[in-house]
Amino acid sequence: MKLSLALLAIAASSINAEVLSLTPATYEAATAGKTVFIKFFAPWCGHCKSMAPDWEKLASEWEGHAVGLIAEVDCTNEDARPLCDANGVKGFPSLKWGDPNALEDYEGGRTYDDFAAFATDSLKPVCSVAQIDLCDDEKKALINSLQAETEDELKAKIKTSEDLLEEAEAEFTAAVEQLQTTYENLTKTKEEKEAEVKASGLSLMKAVLKSKTSGSDEL
Repeated sequence: MKLSLALLAIAASSINAEVLSLTPATYEAATAGKTVFIKFFAPWCGHCKSMAPDWEKLASEWEGHAVGLIAEVDCTNEDARPLCDANGVKGFPSLKWGDPNALEDYEGGRTYDDFAAFATDSLKPVCSVAQIDLCDDEKKALINSLQAETEDELKAKIKTSEDLLEEAEAEFTAAVEQLQTTYENLTKTKEEKEAEVKASGLSLMKAVLKSKTSGSDEL
């Protein structure tokens, strides 16, 4: 019995292994040469808490892997927050993967089986600036053209792209607010008409009609 309990304790500790937590100070060294799968979270987030056991299990299985890395970033940690800002994290949990310097959004399922299958299929060497030999001709040409530009030119292009994203977000927010206002106005109009109809005696009309119909049937 004691042996069984000990084995269970060991199994539980391996499943609940601590996930590597990243900050700007550790990010470059921890992710160098890796294809990553990162959870950006907040400790108070309910979905984050629910996901934690599955993420910990996944991290324990990939611990020490030569290529794949499972990690997380606590966006409420002041030291780590710049990573969340730099990667455009808007909500929690946000899952991102790929080249550590050009993360992509993960849009798959949120169960352990989903994570495990995705990690197996995706955490392999990928096309990147550091591994350009893995890129197709189109990506190689793009990387080479960008490398030929100056830092100021790249910063200007990045700002233009980020401004476009901010503009799109602002337009989306304004449109949603307008839709909300329209919805509220339509709801108010509908409720007013319903109240008007009820005040006109619709229920009584139906009751009187039913009594007349019933009377006719009896005759």
